[in-house]
Amino acid sequence: MTHLIRKATADDAGQLAELAAVTFPLACPPESRPEDIAAHLANTLSEANFRDYLADPDVTVLVIDAGGKLRGYSLLVDRRTQDPEVAAALGPGPSTELSKCYVHPDHHGLGAAVELMHASIAAAADTGAPGLWLGVNSQNARAIRFYEKSGFRKVGTKSFKLGATVEHDFVMERPVAP
Repeated sequence: MTHLIRKATADDAGQLAELAAVTFPLACPPESRPEDIAAHLANTLSEANFRDYLADPDVTVLVIDAGGKLRGYSLLVDRRTQDPEVAAALGPGPSTELSKCYVHPDHHGLGAAVELMHASIAAAADTGAPGLWLGVNSQNARAIRFYEKSGFRKVGTKSFKLGATVEHDFVMERPVAP
């Protein structure tokens, strides 16, 4: 199945926030507190946050558009990380961050995630960066398997603050060129 993947526009900000409210909790460890997830959604994945991301020239947001309904998105950040744990783990040269990559559960198993990943890798290649990196919760085995199949390998660890809790993520990286 082929999905329509396009760059997001400011008009997509509301739908992106709604999609994030559905998909982000699925990536959290089972013991995550609902109030911590809600705080992250409010502080990082709100409509206002997506408007800011979409206005940032260093950020690319790709969406899976299914007849006007957003069913997945990725967010790439084309600037050096400020996180010392990540910087120490990454290879030489600037790497683009795949900050977010989520697909609505109704589209799991339909190839949507693979298509979105391919489009995200191509978008990173367009920036000229030699590598693409991401952070994934160390307990999210399904996502880790997907990223490994997509050419990422574990290169380090980092901390991730989820509300009042500190989570532990793997840092994974892949070259942009195959």
